[in-house]
Amino acid sequence: MYQTDLSVRLRDREPATEAVSGVRGIEPNVWKLGFTSLFTDVSAEMISSILPLYFVIYLGFSPLQFGVLDGIYQGAAVASLSLVAGIAADRWRRQKEVAVGGYAFSAISKLGLLLVGGSWAMTAVIIGLDRVGKSVRTAPRDAMISLSSNPRTMATAFAVHRALDTGGSVLGPIIAFLLLEIAPGNFTFVLLASFCIALIGVGLITLLVDKPQTAAADPSQPVPSIRLSFGLWMEPAFRTIMLAGGILALMTASDAFIYLVVQKNTGCSTTAFPLFALITAAAYLLLAVPLGKLADAWGRRKVFLGGFILVFMVYMILLMPGLGKGAQFASLGLLGAYYAATNGVLAAVASSALAPNLRTSGLAFLNTVLGICKLVSSVLFGLLWTTGAMRTPVWIFSFGLMAAFVVSGWILNDKKIAWSACKGCFGCKRCGKRY
Repeated sequence: MYQTDLSVRLRDREPATEAVSGVRGIEPNVWKLGFTSLFTDVSAEMISSILPLYFVIYLGFSPLQFGVLDGIYQGAAVASLSLVAGIAADRWRRQKEVAVGGYAFSAISKLGLLLVGGSWAMTAVIIGLDRVGKSVRTAPRDAMISLSSNPRTMATAFAVHRALDTGGSVLGPIIAFLLLEIAPGNFTFVLLASFCIALIGVGLITLLVDKPQTAAADPSQPVPSIRLSFGLWMEPAFRTIMLAGGILALMTASDAFIYLVVQKNTGCSTTAFPLFALITAAAYLLLAVPLGKLADAWGRRKVFLGGFILVFMVYMILLMPGLGKGAQFASLGLLGAYYAATNGVLAAVASSALAPNLRTSGLAFLNTVLGICKLVSSVLFGLLWTTGAMRTPVWIFSFGLMAAFVVSGWILNDKKIAWSACKGCFGCKRCGKRY
């Protein structure tokens, strides 16, 4: 299967239609999935906003131990079952059912943190189980978004979903902060509230989200399988997207470590720590849709790569605590802008390079690669911090990101690749433009 064949399938199955300006043309299913993610992310961010504080300050885990836990939370478990779940969803055309299972599993797993206490090993297991739920649901959910959307405005559709999802990221830290203000140090209270809110998200996707209407399975096409999914590596466009995304992810520090550095640079109280995630999420919420529309109109490649320039700016601010608290807090906003420029845009780019019958497993393959890279990134950052000064990993990641940016920019600009979607990825065989 080569890119020319993929282009023909995309033209046959996803004919381009006129784009609808703004967000009024976004399909209802995208909004429903967005509100599902909103409640789920409220639950998740209530937990994640307190984890660095809880693990490092209260439980006394070392930076290396926390790096392993954060790597598991950010990516390792995502890599564990994402591809299997994606293949199953494509094979049986059950994207919604697989996604519901993932949401339900994550909700139930949150109760496990109440039972393990200060055991690092058991905490790692529970966090891994929680992230398995995320790994199962992410690719089917994104596939439903892409299959429900106009190809010309797909980045905007993903941006709308990510904006609603990020609304949960804004509310989650606020709720966690208020609960800890009401009951200082009562993490059990936060965990129970998180579980109840997660159940609302499960109810929304179960009762309200519709299965996307897709063309009937073509008997002449091979049945989705692990072999066929790994065969996507032979598709030039998709391979390029995975390589570039993975290289950049390796040199992108996780939010948790950035928050810890900002906390040390500013000397803020631990009570205010959950609000760091709020600043990042608020910037993401405000910029997700504008940058998604910009990516559709101006070029997804430009917006995607521009997001990593913002990460480099964050690193530079972290290395200069003398700039003052205002600059340190501004770096958290830049971090949110980075997510707005890259998260939904990358999903739209990958979706445009995948045929509908392999969309879920292809996105799962991408998530697997990114998850492994995030695990390596978190462990490396934690190891460098443990063996050296706090600024050591920031310096190393700054130089590493510059190199990754150059390599990824060169890869993504390869003119030998025939991009498949009109105004979709970085170029178009039909109109001859480069994006």
